Parts: sequence; structure tokens; C-alpha cells
Amino acid sequence: MRALNIVVATTDAERLRGALMLAAAQAAMGGEAAIFLQLDAVALLRAPIAGLRDADHRAAGLPDLAALLAESLALGVALSACQSGLALSGMSATDLPEGVDIGGPIGFLQQVDDGARLLMA
Repeated sequence: MRALNIVVATTDAERLRGALMLAAAQAAMGGEAAIFLQLDAVALLRAPIAGLRDADHRAAGLPDLAALLAESLALGVALSACQSGLALSGMSATDLPEGVDIGGPIGFLQQVDDGARLLMA
């Protein structure tokens, strides 16, 4: 199975939710999945983690954003936060959820080989 790599580039929580759902599905099928939160998107990882539509998702029997993040990490999805995005968001490494690494676009792209899929969310 080809690896799945997703870049989240905006502060839209629904884009992060979509990326997490796809990555979790990939990991559940035994594939590799990684998400890179670039620049302003890092702010989505500030506690408390929540999306505007969390109540709608819970009402439909789906996990809220925080639960989806935790489930994705538990399935082995690799999440990394842009170091520059931490600075832009006024955050530090200790503000990130456990299991989220810090990196940059070069490091993220170095792990994307010719056979991998790269998506923008």
C-alpha cells in the first residue's frame, strides 16, 4: 500500500478533521500515514482542541476533533507541527499534544518517496 502524506495549511478545523479521518483509515488498513501541519495550521493543536462542528459530529455518532486526533495517533498516524508555525502561533513544544513531533517542510517532503501519495488539505 502506498504511503499517505497530507499537508494541512490553514486554520480550518474541518480540513484537519478530514485529514485525520483519511490518515486514520489508511493506518487502520495497515498503511503508513503522516500529517504535517504547516504554519498557521499549528494553532489547531492548541488546547483545548476543538472544531466548530464538534457537536454535530458527536450527534451523528462521530468523534469530536480531540478524540479523532487521539485515535489517529493511537493508530500510528505520524503528526508533525511546523516549527515556524509554533512561533507564529505563540506556542512551544510543550503546548503540543503528546505524540506530535516538530519538523519542517523539508523534513516532511524528504519522507515522501516517488510511490507515496501527497495531498493538501
